Amino acid sequence: MSDSEIPPDGRPVDVYLDLLRIRMDTEDYRLLLRVVEPVLRAIDEQRMPALDFALDGGENDALPQEIRDEAALVIATAVTGRLDNEVIEIDVDDTGPVRVVTDAATASDPARLGEIADYIRERHRQNEELRGIAEVSGLPTDF
Repeated sequence: MSDSEIPPDGRPVDVYLDLLRIRMDTEDYRLLLRVVEPVLRAIDEQRMPALDFALDGGENDALPQEIRDEAALVIATAVTGRLDNEVIEIDVDDTGPVRVVTDAATASDPARLGEIADYIRERHRQNEELRGIAEVSGLPTDF
């Protein structure tokens, strides 16, 4: 869907949610809304505490992968205003496969995907280093 197909008073995220409501099973759609509504509300109120939003861990562990992917796409649409986001899986040596939301152009660019994988590797390395420092210091390591 292109920008010209979005109604003038509609937000891309609302259009995307309407499309999902039509396409998805009713119970799956309700589950999706329970996951994304607090985040969408926080985005609308401009009170996002961090750039990262994990759909892993806690109560989200029971979510089917399809719902997690759609939730990530809904949130990405709300943040970027774009409807061409994709969930891709990048295989990173240190961490295994990592699911990432990106735009269609990036998803089809092997060089850019390599840069994203490098960033994920470096971040994982830094997290492990910090976890080691926290452990030696007697601090919590569950960040």
